[in-house]
Amino acid sequence: MKNINTACYSMAETSTSTSTSNKNMKGSPITNLAPDQLFSILLLLPIDSILAFAMTCKRFKALACSDTLWESICRRDWGPSSVDVLKSSNFQFQQQWMRLYRQISKLESVSCHKMTYPDGELELPKPRASHSLNFVSDCLVLFGGGCEGGRHLDDTWVAYIGKDFEKMLKWQKVNSGLPSGRFGHSCVVIGDFLVLFGGINDHGNRQNDTWLGQVTRRETLGITLSWTLLDVGTIAPPPRGAHVACSVDNKFMLIHGGIGLSGLRLGDTWVLELSENLCFGTWREIVTCPSPAARSGHSLTCIGDSRVVLFGGRGLGYEVLNDVWLLDMSEDILKWVQIQYELPNIPGGVSLPRVGHSATLILGGRLLIYGGEDSYRHRKDDFWVLDISAIPSISMQPTTLISKEILAKMWKRLKASGYKPNSRSFHRACADHSGRYLYVFGGMVDGSLQPAESSGLIFDGELFLVELVLQL
Repeated sequence: MKNINTACYSMAETSTSTSTSNKNMKGSPITNLAPDQLFSILLLLPIDSILAFAMTCKRFKALACSDTLWESICRRDWGPSSVDVLKSSNFQFQQQWMRLYRQISKLESVSCHKMTYPDGELELPKPRASHSLNFVSDCLVLFGGGCEGGRHLDDTWVAYIGKDFEKMLKWQKVNSGLPSGRFGHSCVVIGDFLVLFGGINDHGNRQNDTWLGQVTRRETLGITLSWTLLDVGTIAPPPRGAHVACSVDNKFMLIHGGIGLSGLRLGDTWVLELSENLCFGTWREIVTCPSPAARSGHSLTCIGDSRVVLFGGRGLGYEVLNDVWLLDMSEDILKWVQIQYELPNIPGGVSLPRVGHSATLILGGRLLIYGGEDSYRHRKDDFWVLDISAIPSISMQPTTLISKEILAKMWKRLKASGYKPNSRSFHRACADHSGRYLYVFGGMVDGSLQPAESSGLIFDGELFLVELVLQL
């Protein structure tokens, strides 16, 4: 992306070459194409090719650097929902889509903000870990989790965020009744609905029930959340907790791993397909070779184009992992592909293996990995960007280890400014519809919180916001 400014702001340096190019291209068929045809062709090209095209002549430069084209490129690479939210919010950048694209590609830092609450707020969610936190229908939804004494929570909290950036919110406790309290469950957003699966209760019982939740906002009744036990027939994944899940194509729920019966770690992959009317769902197991080893406390995130990234976790031998796997759900034959790399080659030299971290899709189609803990239970407060698109031929099994040059693009540690939260693990994070703002709640933390929990674990009840820092 370093060539964007060169391609679009150095006309004086290229005037001679563009004049020569104009003469040489007079008889070229491409000069006879209409602008809308050229526009369509450019949207099929990678960024480097578009920038090279911009350098050929003045006419093509104007088209290749137009704000209309770069807005379409942002839609192509980031998804239409993020662009629509940015356009409708108070975030004004005014005819600077190319500059915004460059800022996101060159992202160097995040800023953390401590969330505040209106005066008179009497009740807040209790500290917890291994809960669920989702952004759906312009609301944050917090459910369940584990707390002091190793017990589960069965409360549900909702906070309306809206479409604009907010540093202040009001939690509202809602009485949804079902599902029963649990921790280590998974909950994903599909359309305007929540889909919840599994989890562990106070007695250590693993569950494999599937629930469908819907948030409703009414001026008179406020915010309500209703849950329905989803009919999935006779086939379902084995009971588990501490597994991971994500939504794919806005109609599938994908789960992997976790801790099953008798405390055995699992390595299976299942996908839930919902019917169009959302009245029932169908589970099926995805069996591939090779596939990620059994684990718990890892992350599973869809990065667009039906591609899913798995990272880290705790393995069968209680070791903390740092492997990365990719599953392309758009392929006729599904297979896991491991992205092989050597840890010492990552720039920065910081230990990446971790469990209990969060990995959230952010603006730009990359993952923002935060927190977690290592094999010695040292909790982390670092932010990393994982960019899968930096790897060429990603759909094929790599035959060699990824080079240092590619690793430098694939992994990047971000600087963090502003509010400094405690290091934490087994927290939960979710992004708003734009992907620029990340909400983080709870987890097990370091620090001298008083009083200490009877179990020796320190749980956190803080909500803070992480903002991608853009210089616009």
